[in-house]
Amino acid sequence: MSNHTAPPARGARCRFCGHDDLATVVDLGLSPLCNTLVEPGSLGAAERFFPLHARVCARCFLVQLEQFAAPEEIFGEYSYFSSFSDSWIEHGRRYAAAVRERFGLGADSLVIEIASNDGYLLQHFHAAGIPVLGIEPAANVAAAARVKGIDTDVSFHGLANAARIVASRGRADLLIANNVLAHVPDLNDFVAGLAALLEPRGVVTLEFPHLERLMAENQFDTIYHEHFSYFSFGTAERVLAAHGLTVFDVEELPTHGGSLRLYARHAADASRPVTARVAALRERERSAGFDGLDVYRAFEERVKATKRDILEFLIRLKRDGKRIVGYGAPGKGNTLLNYCAIRGDFLDYTVDRNPYKQGKYTPGTRIPIHAPEMIARTRPDYLFILPWNLREEITAQMAFVREWGCRFIVPIPAPRILD
Repeated sequence: MSNHTAPPARGARCRFCGHDDLATVVDLGLSPLCNTLVEPGSLGAAERFFPLHARVCARCFLVQLEQFAAPEEIFGEYSYFSSFSDSWIEHGRRYAAAVRERFGLGADSLVIEIASNDGYLLQHFHAAGIPVLGIEPAANVAAAARVKGIDTDVSFHGLANAARIVASRGRADLLIANNVLAHVPDLNDFVAGLAALLEPRGVVTLEFPHLERLMAENQFDTIYHEHFSYFSFGTAERVLAAHGLTVFDVEELPTHGGSLRLYARHAADASRPVTARVAALRERERSAGFDGLDVYRAFEERVKATKRDILEFLIRLKRDGKRIVGYGAPGKGNTLLNYCAIRGDFLDYTVDRNPYKQGKYTPGTRIPIHAPEMIARTRPDYLFILPWNLREEITAQMAFVREWGCRFIVPIPAPRILD
């Protein structure tokens, strides 16, 4: 029997519209929380695994996971620091320069970022003399932002939190919510909080991985427990509209394998007309079938085929006696490792630039995480790039490995050796 017909867990309803007709998009089995790294002293202890089963609402077409862990457990202490990616800092710099010019931001403006991480983005506004406030739930990451001089409030965003911020700091002229919309289980409370925190003529921008690209390029590893929702443009537009926010422009970005940047305003603010790009993308998705279930139901078989291809690729290399090590320990990598059952029999170890991760082990698969210097000492034959979306940055940083004939592998959309 096809698991396309597998029912959602008892009582499961769409987190946006409340509908209870949810169809399978892809079932990735059981997986641990992707950023819960294993300490050396806990290697003998059991880990908790949860179903990683993405479903789509037949009414609003929001793709979503069931919630198994509270946000406090996932984000209270966080292992991801944006500033360890040079390309991500540059992405933030370009964005800050563009919106400063487009919206005339200056010393009398207030820029607020939700899920501001370690200040990698707000530092560019701060350096330009624009008042900023970060809202970041992970205290350890917020501390790194404060070292940069970024005023950061340690809290989870929602309607009540927005009221508290408005009372103490006022509303935002520019409100940024990059790569956070997918991370919130109470989607309506979060978006209502965006509307409440935005000045009457302010602008909110949101970035998130585009579901169209995720499905077209087999990016199943982007699905993990801290991503509660996955958005097409049409669904994101409906969610914002339900809380009085109108999308007036959209850009397609290369980040995370293909993302969208939405520009929205209060519906009552007629000063910013809706661009032609909004209608064009809405129509493109409609023509591709994103307002029907067939396009979602076709995804799982492609994912299964990609898993088989990755394993056959690695098995062939190992049978030839090749040494393979990983590069990176990202959330997406842990979905891939667990779903494909890639452990120490395939990867000797992985490395990461983030000292917070070094000396620990990947969740579920228990692969040791070292500093990048380990690669020069062990001279492997291949580097398996887990954050494949950063492959250009990583291959440039690690170009020296070619001195001994080491080559780079990326697993998505299909496993291949880079030239």
